[in-house]
Order: sequence, then C-alpha cells, then structure tokens
Amino acid sequence: MTTETVTALEAQHVLQTYKRQPVVFVRGEGTRLFDADGRAYLDFISGIGVAVLGHAHPGLAAVIADQARTLVHTSNLYYHPLQGQLAARLSALSGLQRAFFCNSGTEAVEACLKFARRFWYSQGVTNRTAYVALEHGFSGRTMGALSVTANAHYRDPFGPLIPGVTFVAPDDIAGLEAAVTQSTAALIAEPIQGEGGVRALSPEFAAAIARVTKTTGTLLIADEVQCGLGRTGHSFHYQSFGWTPDLVTVGKAIGSGIPIGAALVGEHVATQIFAGDHGTTYGGNLLSTRAALYVLAQLEALKPHIAEMGTLFEQRLQDLQRQHPVITSVRGAGLMRGLELAVDAQPVVDAALKAGLLVNRTAERVVRMLPPLTVTKTELEEAIGVLDGALASVKVEGSTVEMRA
Repeated sequence: MTTETVTALEAQHVLQTYKRQPVVFVRGEGTRLFDADGRAYLDFISGIGVAVLGHAHPGLAAVIADQARTLVHTSNLYYHPLQGQLAARLSALSGLQRAFFCNSGTEAVEACLKFARRFWYSQGVTNRTAYVALEHGFSGRTMGALSVTANAHYRDPFGPLIPGVTFVAPDDIAGLEAAVTQSTAALIAEPIQGEGGVRALSPEFAAAIARVTKTTGTLLIADEVQCGLGRTGHSFHYQSFGWTPDLVTVGKAIGSGIPIGAALVGEHVATQIFAGDHGTTYGGNLLSTRAALYVLAQLEALKPHIAEMGTLFEQRLQDLQRQHPVITSVRGAGLMRGLELAVDAQPVVDAALKAGLLVNRTAERVVRMLPPLTVTKTELEEAIGVLDGALASVKVEGSTVEMRA
C-alpha cells in the first residue's frame, strides 16, 4: 500500500486522536526504519523510548517466535514459569520485593495509585486519600493517571477527575513541604520528566521529596516509565538520588516493543494488598514476560555502552548549543536528551524528518531524543550532523521562525 492509501484508509476508519507525521513505516533494522517507499531513517525516538534494543533484533525475534510456538497466554487464573523469574529480576534491580504485571506504563501508574490508597485503607486510615504530583509531569491518559498529569490541555476535556490532587512546581521546596501532609496517600514523581520537556529534578528537590515523604509517612511513587531500565545509565534513575521508593512504575523499555508494564511494590505495601484488589487479563502472560526477561538480560550487558554513548551524546549536543544560539539548554541524562530552544521546536523536527532523522517535539520548545540503547558512535555523529543542518535552517526574527527552502 502507498502512503496515500494508508493515510486515506486511516482518515476514514481510525479515530483521529493522533497527529501523525506523513510517513508510513513498514520495516526496521537496528537503529533504522524504512518507509513504504524504501527510504531509510535514523530512529532517535525509538517508539517513544520503547525499542531499546533497536528494531528487528534477531535475539528478541527468536525468543518471541519460540514462545509463540510454545504458549502465549493462559490468564492469571493459573501459574506459569516466567512471572516469578521476571519479578525476581526486577526486585534485584530495584530493591522492591514484588511486582504486579500489566500491559503498559499507564496501567502501572493506575496500579500504584490504587495500591497506595489500599495501603492506608488496610490499616484503617481512611483519610489518607490525596495525591501530590509535579507540574510538567506526565503519567498517562487513563482517568487515574490523567488525574496526576499536570497539563490542562490533557485534563480539562475529561473533568472532573480524581479529587484531592495537588500539583507542585518541581523547584518549589516550600510548596512541596506545604502540600505533603497527613492526608496525602502518595507522592508521584518522574525523576526526569519526559513529556514535560526532559526536565531532570534537581538534587536539592529530589532530596526534599525523600525528606518530606519520610517525615509524613507518605508513600513515594517513582514514575520510571520513560527514564527507567537503563535509559539514563542507571537501572532506575531514582537510584541516582538515593531514593528508596515504596512503589515504582515500569513500562516502555521493558519489552522493547512487546506490550508489558509493571508496578513494583515494597514488601511493607504488599502486605496490605490482597487477592481481588487488582487484576488484568493479559498482564504478565508468557509472551510478554519471556520478551522482558530477554530484554533485561541484554540491558544489563549494555550498561557500559550506555554510559559511554550517553557521555558522548551530551558532549556533542553541547557542541551544537555553542554553534546554535537558538538552543537555550541541553537537558536530560544518558540516552534521554532534550534540546530546549528559544522557539517552537516543530520546524526543527520537521527539517530533521526531511533529512532522514526521527526526533520529536515535546513541551512546545524541546526537541526530544530517545535513541535505542544499542546506538553506535557513528549513528550518534550522524544524528548530530542532521540536527546541525536542521538547526541551521531555523532563523529567529523577533517572534517568528522562518525555514530556509
């Protein structure tokens, strides 16, 4: 099918909730995607941080095929051999004893919000039902996750949402101290805010979160859906802050494209959760857990490579900043990076696409980059070259942005 026939068919039958780029991808290989016309693109968004092993990874493909030939799904009415293995591996990486498996990061957030309330209810504390979340934070689009997502554009059409959510600016320690009280069930925070513009929490604010949650007994939910599982060079980015969260959300990277998420739960919380409190039909089935076990093994081996590539990526983006005054800051850590611009980022994203590089725009003025964690030095340099050209094509004149032909 041609690009025109694909887009025309979608226009007729697919709910129009996405503003897609005008390209149809049909094949992938490593860090490359290929469109319907056979053109190759360097993929530096990797399905929004999902395809951490790149596309069509031979080892992952073999594991998926083998499991599909053996057994895909039985439901959570029965045991199978892989959930326990995956939960044990995640426990070793995170320090949290238990896991609840679901299908996405958003579902992991929903689970953690429920588990936080259940924790207090089980102890007879019925007034601790409120949540504290951060401005610029994004935790998903289902009703609970949306309730702790700050952006009014996402929230307003669907109100009223869950009551009792207070948003705090991620640099306002006094506001944080005022918001977290004896009525707060949990505080949820992304160590690096992804959709909010690749904003890393400062060490001072991260320390304040640890302090106020400990002082008040408030549960801490570390939302690691985008920044977790090696993306920044740590198993989980909260570890760089010295946090000991009570609950952790996992998604995106864990299946490298096979849908799976997990809510990681500390033992003290798990003792207050009981059979029937939560559930899922597909979550943790054999196909998804087999894929995740393979991905986690690969990510562990990739840690030195991620550290090396992350350092190089930061250096080369800083070089771009020195060459292009339109860049106001280089954000993020490891292989989770953002270029904050003085202007809207969309023209740069569009110019990069035309030149064969996939990046995306978030928080209006940020070019976000989440390449596969297998990315090579040569591919990083190639991407920097394309970004250099895309940035050179942006000219700031007052409040306007012009693109050169």
